Amino acid sequence: MHSFINIIKEHIEYRHQILKLAKADIVKTYRGAALGWSWAVIKPAVTIFVYWFTFEIGIRGGGNKIIDDFPFFLWLICGLMPWFYMNDMLTQGTDSIRKYSYLVTKMKFPVSTIPTFVSISKLMVHAILMVIMIVIFIAMGYPPTIYILQLPFYMLLNFLFFTIFSLFASLLSAISKDFSNLVKSMITAIFWLSGIVWNINTMDEKLIWIKKLLMVNPVTYLIEGYRNCFIHQVWFFEQPKRLMYFAIILIAMLIFSVWIYRKLRKEIPDVLN
Repeated sequence: MHSFINIIKEHIEYRHQILKLAKADIVKTYRGAALGWSWAVIKPAVTIFVYWFTFEIGIRGGGNKIIDDFPFFLWLICGLMPWFYMNDMLTQGTDSIRKYSYLVTKMKFPVSTIPTFVSISKLMVHAILMVIMIVIFIAMGYPPTIYILQLPFYMLLNFLFFTIFSLFASLLSAISKDFSNLVKSMITAIFWLSGIVWNINTMDEKLIWIKKLLMVNPVTYLIEGYRNCFIHQVWFFEQPKRLMYFAIILIAMLIFSVWIYRKLRKEIPDVLN
């Protein structure tokens, strides 16, 4: 509990620096590129096109696939848009302390706040992509309904989960780069097992236990949450069990992250030097 309170105090005390560093992280990401900020949109757009072409044109040979009365393209971007933030946090969030090691070794900046400002910078880009997604829905004749009011709730859960995960992962990655490589090697598996580009709800009833297991996956819960806002039109409180499972995993990860922080925070500066 003392370590958790210490982390909260560090975030409050350095709140202004955290926001400044978050902005600086965005600038650093796109600095030197001729198109600058445009890459924040171009890269996701290319990825979405590739998956849309593969599943809609390539595998199906053309035709308009409909999922829950929505075009497959809209269903697809509801999964891919939040995934871009998740993917950035699994990669850059995991390496955040190593990337900004000078803040720890030269400036004595609180270690616990580094994954936070990296997460905030990625969340800013994520928010822009959410606005673009809403515009796409409107342009295609599917204006958002009242269920979109819960979008900030799922964005907050997304932010909390991956910020906490990044604290845990970046600490271990600072100690051993093997852990960073392990996380990156698991990204492909996480992507394909989380129902981002395929519909878990269409699984064979004989595999119901696998479906239930996949639904416990926090990434799946978050992806389905975004789709609840745009596609399924379901309130988060209408799925209390799923929310409870997600909350249990989130709290367990928080406890484990704080424990790792308490064990390693004194060693991190020496390791990074």
